[in-house]
Amino acid sequence: MFYAYIMASQRNGTIYVGSTDCLPRRVEQHRTGTFPGFTKTHGVKLLVWFENFETRSGAFRRERQIKEWRRSWKLLLIEEANPTWRDLGEELNNLLAF
Repeated sequence: MFYAYIMASQRNGTIYVGSTDCLPRRVEQHRTGTFPGFTKTHGVKLLVWFENFETRSGAFRRERQIKEWRRSWKLLLIEEANPTWRDLGEELNNLLAF
């Protein structure tokens, strides 16, 4: 399984769009600041949205599509699926066990 995802620093804060083949590992990397870069610098640690795909290319295309969007569209995408901006990383194992 592959994933496109959005991380945030806080509600309506800094957001980051990415894709991965192991969402729990990637979320943990963001949380711990394993790699230097944008998310570490801006404190982007909350998983607020994700979508799963059968193929790596599908997840990557979705990531690229969302990155091209206006910020307001990204915020709407998050709000539609997660109106309270709860940290989905806290319950990730339960959400992926479908």
